[in-house]
Amino acid sequence: MFEPQDPNRIQLNSKGQLRHFLTTEGLSRELLTEILDTADSFIDMGAKQIKKVPLLRGRTVVNLFFEASTRTLSTFELAAKRLSADVLNLNISTSSTSKGETLKDTLMTLEAMHSDMFVVRHADSGAAHFIASRVTPDVAVINAGDGRHAHPTQAMLDMLTIRRHKGDFAPLKVAIVGDILHSRVARSQIHALRTLGASEVRVIGPKTLLPRHIEAMGVKVFTDMRSGLQDVDVIMMLRLQKERMNSALLPSESEFYRLYGMTTEKLAYARPDAVVMHPGPINRGVEIESAIADGPRSLILDQVTNGIAVRMAVMSMAMSGQTVERQHPHEQAQ
Repeated sequence: MFEPQDPNRIQLNSKGQLRHFLTTEGLSRELLTEILDTADSFIDMGAKQIKKVPLLRGRTVVNLFFEASTRTLSTFELAAKRLSADVLNLNISTSSTSKGETLKDTLMTLEAMHSDMFVVRHADSGAAHFIASRVTPDVAVINAGDGRHAHPTQAMLDMLTIRRHKGDFAPLKVAIVGDILHSRVARSQIHALRTLGASEVRVIGPKTLLPRHIEAMGVKVFTDMRSGLQDVDVIMMLRLQKERMNSALLPSESEFYRLYGMTTEKLAYARPDAVVMHPGPINRGVEIESAIADGPRSLILDQVTNGIAVRMAVMSMAMSGQTVERQHPHEQAQ
């Protein structure tokens, strides 16, 4: 376990621009909105015959994955290539890098290759902060998920999906459903939704999968789907890890599905125009029924499309922030 440092001291450059992207926590509404606006400009690129812009031409992006994730890795790779970057994918066994010193040696080796950006996924909370605090000043670090701590690009692609379908965040009631306790996605979503001004953020799940004192994050807590989904505009389902089923936290998959799985019956508790989201991959019949996942109110495929645009936005902004920092080395970073 790495100890996360003050994120904004590391995340922002001396001009207040994005230098690394490690967490949504503590970032301003203006900066989160800038990420969404920048991502919006990339949305239609997938439909064009030539799907590239030269913003990162000549730059080298290293996808440094100490934890497997085909979906996240592939979208980061595609995002970097659409920005015209050179991309190196490294899947590294966590067993060989479980200690900070070993991780530091790995970084030094990659820096010697003159890399410009590290996209980091790690099973330990705080790993991305650890790396960002130790890389050379001209390397940007993007957090692709660290332990139970944060998954900021997932949260921002969710925010972009919501904004494109619902517009202003101010009137929205949003419910996050499932394993809140172990979810880095949920934590990043809550910070982003609160910062962007959502009217109400709710978390719904069994008591065994709700963190203690989660109310301190400014959310309303429910253990019952009927009351939790009442008048909700957006429902964000979470993936349930199989290992939770083998622990004492849950009785069975079927029991979880009966109480907390998203079904047509439960969706009726929410507003008639409520939409359903899921970070993927889906466990059908555990978290969500196929009729919902594949239905007209599902935004799951939109999330995948928007994920590429958001990752392009974050990578281009962080690289731009690094360039500004190099041009003003005498100024004290925040």
